[in-house]
Amino acid sequence: MIRTLALLALGAATVGCAPKKVEPLPPGVECDANRVLYLKGKPRAAIDAGEALRHSGAKVIRWIEPGSAVTMDFRVDRLNLHVDKVGTVTDARCG
Repeated sequence: MIRTLALLALGAATVGCAPKKVEPLPPGVECDANRVLYLKGKPRAAIDAGEALRHSGAKVIRWIEPGSAVTMDFRVDRLNLHVDKVGTVTDARCG
């Protein structure tokens, strides 16, 4: 419920922008980082989290900064966005 409200709020913030069509993921796939590789090279502040979630199919984003401690658990519904020390996205992976 909360996630739905957050996504609705994100959608309200982008009124006037034509929504990008996102094809559904195949059955059994909950996150596909290849769909958000266009984020590489963009500053973290310029990324629309709702759009990244929608395009990847993930339910949650984890930002991974240099030197940060990261759990090794694998989650099929999580998008990991790696950023460098200045906050530029360097990689996108699911897990």
